[in-house]
Amino acid sequence: MLLHLASLTARRLLELATIHPSASTCLQAVLRGEAGSDGDRAWAGRVDPRGVANRLQAAEARFIASSDPEYPAELLDLFDPPAGLFVRGRPLAETAPRVAVVGARNCSPTGAEIARSLATMLAGAGVCVVSGAARGIDARAHEGALRGGGVSVAVLGSGIDQAYPRKNRDLVDAIAHSGAVVSEYPPGTPAEPFRFPARNRIVAALSRAVVVVEGAVGSGSLITAEHALDLGRDIFAVPGAPSTALAHVPLTLIRDGATLIRGPQDLLDDLGLSPKPPLPQTTPTPVAGATSLPAEGRSSSLGRGDVSAVERAAWEALTSPATADRIAQATGLPLPAVLAAMVGLELRHLVVQVGGRYERRPGAECC
Repeated sequence: MLLHLASLTARRLLELATIHPSASTCLQAVLRGEAGSDGDRAWAGRVDPRGVANRLQAAEARFIASSDPEYPAELLDLFDPPAGLFVRGRPLAETAPRVAVVGARNCSPTGAEIARSLATMLAGAGVCVVSGAARGIDARAHEGALRGGGVSVAVLGSGIDQAYPRKNRDLVDAIAHSGAVVSEYPPGTPAEPFRFPARNRIVAALSRAVVVVEGAVGSGSLITAEHALDLGRDIFAVPGAPSTALAHVPLTLIRDGATLIRGPQDLLDDLGLSPKPPLPQTTPTPVAGATSLPAEGRSSSLGRGDVSAVERAAWEALTSPATADRIAQATGLPLPAVLAAMVGLELRHLVVQVGGRYERRPGAECC
C-alpha cells in the first residue's frame, strides 16, 4: 500500500522505514502527516489493502520487502534501492548469473537478430538474460533466451500485472513460466514514461554486465549503461556505422571505455564463459486431447533448414492469425516452447508477427 504513494520515492520510503520498523507504523506516520504529501494521505485513506492483495494473487505474484531473504542483495548497491519488489516466477537467487541485453525500441532488423543471437548464446552458457520487456531489442533478447532453452528476467516499468506493450503479454507470461518478472510498482500501476528510467536502474543492478545493442540520442539504454557504470558493472556495446542514428549510444559508450563486441563469441570470451553442451531434445508431453508430436527431435529439411518437431506442430496449428497463447492451447505445448518455436519460424521467414499475432507469410511452405 505504501508503494502506491507518489511522493514516497524508494529512497524516502527506506528512510521512513529506519524510523518506523513496520509497514503499518509507516502508514500511520503518513496518515498523521509526518511523511508524504496531502495527496498521499488522501490516497492512503482510499486504498483497500485487500484489493491490492487480491490483484497480486490474481497475477500469481508475491511481494518481497527489502528485509526479506529473497530480496536481491545486488539491489542494495543502488543509491535508491526499491523498498520492495513484486515478483512472478522463480526466486531471483535461482536466476544468477545475470547479464542485461538492452537497446532501441525501434531497432533495425540487424539489431534484432544480434540481440537474439547474443541472448541465445548467453542462455546456452547458463546465463540469465535481463531486460525490460519493451518492444524492440528488449523483446528480442527475451525471445533469444527462451530460444536457447535458458531463463530470463523481465523488469517492468508498470505494475506486475500490466504488460507493456500489450502485445508482449504472451512473452511476459513465458518469461514468468521459466524465469521471473519483477516490478517495484503495485498491481494496476500503468506504464508511464517517467517509470522507465527508474526501471532501468533495477535492470543494471540485477546484472553482472550490461550489453547495449543500438540506441539513438535520448535512448533509455544509455541511462541503463550509466547506472551500470555507477555500480561498477561491466559494459559492452555492439558498434554500428557512425552515419546510423541507432549507432549513437553504442559508439558513445565505446568511446568512453565500454568494451566493443563483434558478436556472441566476443561476449562469452570477455565474460570468461563457454557454451554448455546441448541437452538431448525431448518432446513435451501434450495435454489431454492434444495432437501428439513425432518422437524425433528434428525433422528433415523442407527447403527452410532443419525444422524441429515443436516448430512443425506450431506451424500446423497456425491455420489463421493467432497469439502464442492460442497456439500453445491448440498444440498442448508449454508457452515458452511455443514462443521459442515462433522465433525459429520467424528467422526462417516462414511466419510474421502482426499486431501481437503470428501468421504464415504468404507463399511460405514448411511442413
